[in-house]
Amino acid sequence: MKPRSFSQAIGFDDCPFPHKHRGDVRIVGAVYAGERLEGILSGKVRRDGQNSTAVIAQMVQQSKFNANLQIVFLQGIALAGFNVVDIHALAEILERPVLVVTRRMPNLEAIRKALLKVPGGKRKWALIEQAGAPEKVAGVYVQRAGLCLEEAETAIRRFALHSLIPEPLRTAHLIAGGIATGQSRARP
Repeated sequence: MKPRSFSQAIGFDDCPFPHKHRGDVRIVGAVYAGERLEGILSGKVRRDGQNSTAVIAQMVQQSKFNANLQIVFLQGIALAGFNVVDIHALAEILERPVLVVTRRMPNLEAIRKALLKVPGGKRKWALIEQAGAPEKVAGVYVQRAGLCLEEAETAIRRFALHSLIPEPLRTAHLIAGGIATGQSRARP
């Protein structure tokens, strides 16, 4: 079976926030049709909360871009600190694949230890485990739901226009940094 090709995607990243911040954190979604930026979505998730999956699903479903999106990229599996996304539930709700992308292999043991100190940490760690071990593909590490590794590589290579990071994620990262601090921050 030939792997799917992807022409329309959205990438999500969170805005940087001060270490002592509590409450909601803005997230940004950048929508791409091929190499063209088509639109921006924004919403808020709770710092270290449990609502990231529901918020992302609602943002996508209520957007004018929903019908055409073929894949969702996430800049890491957690937003706003430890608000862990249930990527399998998100893929099921949205009826499209979800691909978590990181530049470096996450230190899973350090993440596990930190999570077990926060409320709901065991549940959040279970979500990370369910996402599967990060796999190296196309120069980055991925966790995936709703697509095979070959399709993950196809999607990354399709949208990685200016770096190893897919453009929807790179753009969301730059916009999120600009919103929060007045200028974009370092590369994702």
